[in-house]
Amino acid sequence: MKRAALAVVSVLTLTSALTACSGGEGRPSASASAPKAEQITPAQRLAKVILTKDDLPGYNVAEPEAEYAFAKSSDEVTVDRPGCAPLAYAMNQLPLGEPQADVTRSAGSGYGKASTYITLASYEPAAEAESVLDEVAKAVAECGDGFTAKAGKNTTAYDSVTAEKGTAAGAVAFRSTMTFQGVTHTLHTEAVRTGDVLAVYLSVNGFAIADSTRPSDAKMSANVVRAQNSKLAA
Repeated sequence: MKRAALAVVSVLTLTSALTACSGGEGRPSASASAPKAEQITPAQRLAKVILTKDDLPGYNVAEPEAEYAFAKSSDEVTVDRPGCAPLAYAMNQLPLGEPQADVTRSAGSGYGKASTYITLASYEPAAEAESVLDEVAKAVAECGDGFTAKAGKNTTAYDSVTAEKGTAAGAVAFRSTMTFQGVTHTLHTEAVRTGDVLAVYLSVNGFAIADSTRPSDAKMSANVVRAQNSKLAA
C-alpha cells in the first residue's frame, strides 16, 4: 500500500549556464573561439547551474528517483486534450519542446512539507525557449476545465487549471487541482525563461497525497525560485 501511495506521488512530480551565446552576425561566439578542451556540453552547463544544497541552506536538494517518475520521456505521455500536453509535461518533470539538454532536482524543507521540483532545459536557438514558454501560456488559457494524462499504467486527472501571478517577473504561472481518494490537492507551477534556458517549477505536497486523508495546497516556494533564477542570471 505504501508503494502504491508513492506511485501516486510520482504521478505528480515533475515532476544553467546558458548555451553558447553568439555575438553579432558574422562574429564567432565566445565558446567557439575557446580552446577545444575548455568547451563543455549543454548538459554540463546545466549541471553547473542547477541548484545544490549549498545554494539553499535548510533545504534538501536531490535528484528525484527515476523509479517513481510518471514517464521516462514525453513520448510516453498521452493527453486527452492535446493542447494541454505542455502542462502535463511541466507537472511531471518532463522538458517541453526539443531542448538540447535538461536536468531536474527536488527541493524540500522538511518531512511532511511541500517539495518544489525544478526542471531546467536549454534550447538552440534561444528564441525556442521563448516559443516554448508561449505554448505553456496558451495551454493555461485553454485548459481551465482540466485534462487527463496517461503514461503506461500511470494516470492523473487534473480537475482544473487556473492562471495566477508567479513569484518571478515574467513567469507563466498556474495552479491546478486533482482529486485522489476523494480528497482535493492543489499544485502550483511556474515557468521562467532566462536567455536560452527555461526553468519550470512545480510545488506539490506528496506527503499529504500519500496520506490521502487531508487536502493540500502546496504554495510555490519563492526561496527556491529566487535562488535558482539568481544562479541562472549570474
